[in-house]
Amino acid sequence: MKFKFSILLILLITFSAFSQSAGKMEWWKDAKFGMFMHWGLYSQTAGYWKGHKAKGNEHFMIHEKISLKEYATIADDFNPVNYDAEKWVLTAKAAGMKYIIITSKHHDGFAMFDSPSNDYNIKERTPYAKDPMTELVAACHKHDMKFGFYYSLGRDWEDPDVATDWPFKGGRSNLVDYPDEDIKVYSRYFERKVKPQIKELLTQYGKIDVIWFDTPELISPEESKELRELILEHQPECIINSRIKHGFGDYKVKEQEIVDGLEVEPWEACITMGKNWGYIEYDTIYKSSELMTRQLLEIVSKGGNLLLNNGPTAKGEITDLAQERLAEMEGGLSKIQKESTVLNPGKYKVNVLWIHQKRTERLSFPKKKTR
Repeated sequence: MKFKFSILLILLITFSAFSQSAGKMEWWKDAKFGMFMHWGLYSQTAGYWKGHKAKGNEHFMIHEKISLKEYATIADDFNPVNYDAEKWVLTAKAAGMKYIIITSKHHDGFAMFDSPSNDYNIKERTPYAKDPMTELVAACHKHDMKFGFYYSLGRDWEDPDVATDWPFKGGRSNLVDYPDEDIKVYSRYFERKVKPQIKELLTQYGKIDVIWFDTPELISPEESKELRELILEHQPECIINSRIKHGFGDYKVKEQEIVDGLEVEPWEACITMGKNWGYIEYDTIYKSSELMTRQLLEIVSKGGNLLLNNGPTAKGEITDLAQERLAEMEGGLSKIQKESTVLNPGKYKVNVLWIHQKRTERLSFPKKKTR
């Protein structure tokens, strides 16, 4: 009898945990469309370094073999005087986007928020001397926009203990300042920087809807589990992507690609408008609004969300080209919404071959199923 009771208790606990995870995912599954924003010190250099086009674009610190000390001087000029958080949110909202994910810390290790645990951040190191995330989260809450932080988990070129193993040993590490991969201990970085900063992101701004990890690299299963528990301790309804690693995420991520068929499990495609993630001045060849609309509809028809990226400038502005594309997409989606109340693969048939049509052909719309 005691054995049967134990099994029943385990099943009830498992079912309860599953139900909580499934419940918190409902808004995300309904959202379909989000804005991804890559913003950091790399926005200041805009694709250049010392008079030439930088190798590696927003990752140019390691590709140009720049020391941390020299790279950090970029912060001396970073001053986004035209930053308007409300305008960002309203731009996303007008395009039909339902959530925003922004880089809190990219691979360079520089925090775009006020981080009391590490002074390598926008408030302490730049003439701007403020936390832009405070305004952005507040604007999202004001306009009913869900909000999440991107965080580079296994690449950090400021910390001495971050080794990498892709595409080869040390392939994405800061070997200029920290050349010996063998003496690096990930757990020290995890305790010293990751956990304190994730806690800050979860406790300084009110409700946070998503933590979006990138490049987990050498994190252990135990650390992934501990990190998930830390997040849910402070924000029980927070959704976590698969790049926390080791199966501890709530949904999987596809980067710059779309899955082949209908997916049952939650998934998201993060895709750039142009070639790059961060702002690159000469990256001006963007996908057409029609193509991006077709991509959105194909992704939705396969059960996923589109997280469409743009890279704001160092002055804090969404580029004119990105705003133009988003406005055009909003026009196309408005026409589609006249045909249907919601873009849902279970309710509407969407032609997933649209992406292969010629750009000159008329954009088709989903039709309601007939019984």
